[in-house]
Amino acid sequence: MHQNKSCVFSRELAPIVKAILEGDVGTVRLLVKQPGCNVLAPNKDGWIPLHEAAYYGQDQCIKILLRAQPGMVNQRTLKGKTALMFAVSRDHLACVESLLENGADPDISNMDRETPLYKACEKENPAMVAMLLNYGASVNKNCIQGWTALHESVCRNNVEICEMLVKAGAKVNMPNMYGITPIFVAAQSGKVDALRMLLKNGADLNSQAADGATALYEACKNGHDEIVEFLLSQNADANKPGKTGLMPIHIAAQRGNDCIVSMLIPATSKARVRRSGVSPLHLAAERNRNDILELLIEAGFDVNATLSDDRSMMYEDRRSTALYFAVMNNNIDATTMLLEAGANPNLDTFNPLLVALRQGCIQTVTMLVKHGANVNAYIPTHPTAFPAAVMFCMKHLTLLKYMMDNGCDALLCFNCVYGRNPHPPIKIRRNLRYDSDETVEKTCVQFCELISTETYSHWAGPIIDVLLDYVGHVKLCARLIEHLDSYDEWQCIKEKSTPPRPLMQLCRLKIRKLLGINRLKKICKLPVPPRLIKFLNHQEREIDF
Repeated sequence: MHQNKSCVFSRELAPIVKAILEGDVGTVRLLVKQPGCNVLAPNKDGWIPLHEAAYYGQDQCIKILLRAQPGMVNQRTLKGKTALMFAVSRDHLACVESLLENGADPDISNMDRETPLYKACEKENPAMVAMLLNYGASVNKNCIQGWTALHESVCRNNVEICEMLVKAGAKVNMPNMYGITPIFVAAQSGKVDALRMLLKNGADLNSQAADGATALYEACKNGHDEIVEFLLSQNADANKPGKTGLMPIHIAAQRGNDCIVSMLIPATSKARVRRSGVSPLHLAAERNRNDILELLIEAGFDVNATLSDDRSMMYEDRRSTALYFAVMNNNIDATTMLLEAGANPNLDTFNPLLVALRQGCIQTVTMLVKHGANVNAYIPTHPTAFPAAVMFCMKHLTLLKYMMDNGCDALLCFNCVYGRNPHPPIKIRRNLRYDSDETVEKTCVQFCELISTETYSHWAGPIIDVLLDYVGHVKLCARLIEHLDSYDEWQCIKEKSTPPRPLMQLCRLKIRKLLGINRLKKICKLPVPPRLIKFLNHQEREIDF
């Protein structure tokens, strides 16, 4: 209401209110002298004629009304607003002056506990601020959220008003209800001029908000390069963590601001980073910030830093390394950078190689294996009698063969605890829980059980065929024989497993064992005939006899 005069005129108004809205000073002067005119009569919102005059900027009407009834100068509407508050909010300087001259209290606040001075700072009106201060406005009164006039002026980067407030006694380190001081506001909103002014007047550079954040942290969080540069030049502490334990470099890495990260690196203590339980490498890798990752690696941050237990527990898979994040995101560039910088691919509970196999990313798999990933890794929470890598290669025979070529133990797939004896039903085994109070014998999942599931049973023959190339004499268990008997074309695979195995096969296995995987990887550099190399790598079909 009261925003549009035409709307106001559309309904019946008291004569004095109508005269005020029209700016008819002469009529107002006549009406206040008439016995029937009650200048204190409020409308349904608690507005009296003085409020109308202040709202619409009728300073002459204000003077007339206050001469007639000076005691109403501080009367409030039902929403707690005084005429002075209306005049300030509407930027009517002359009205503000008239009200103050006639005794208006500059410290009466509205229902949000905002004072006229606070509103004048919000309007960025230096003349009005000066006038209110000259009439004794309290400079450090705070609103319902604890903000002062200085907070508001800093937020708007109005240095002129900020300096006026400070000269009038504004406290530069006064916090709001969240512990946020004016310098924090300047850094958060990127107001470098206000920031300089505050520091010049003794603001605490390293004050912390209720959540432990500093001005530097907030500047990093919001990507204000200029603010970060200035704060660091003033020796802001880059090693103060917030309550979450994160430091400025963590948040900058997470947000992907390489300029800010570069500025923070020399100011950040690697020892403090270690104590935080999380490396900026983790956050950069998690968010695919490859440029940041490269900067941090070049700066010497530990590529093998692991998350603290409490941070690792935040993830269902209990991940702990930056490499795991990179592999999980299928970020080949980040994975390459970390591995080439010396990242150990075997530090996580759930090996990153298994993640790459599950994703079917050949490039990542080969990189991890090349850098020493454990091809025989297991999953602690899902114990199997065979390497977990096999589980993720069942539908990718090329990948399965690659894993075997690089030392994955195929023999374990044939060491079934049930042998030629009847096997328990799959559905019972599938639902078995490994609880500490479980009375059923705790045995891990057998290869034959996994290959018998609906997902893999149609691939059983080709899978067994590949695995047989990497073992000597084995005895197929009852369930594997059952699978091979289910298709006529798989009979040759069954025969392949029947002892004795070919002498060439046994020789190949013996030579591979004697050489070891590391030598086999470098066999091309050894003085060995090409045919032998192909034979040892199961490529005899490619040999041109």
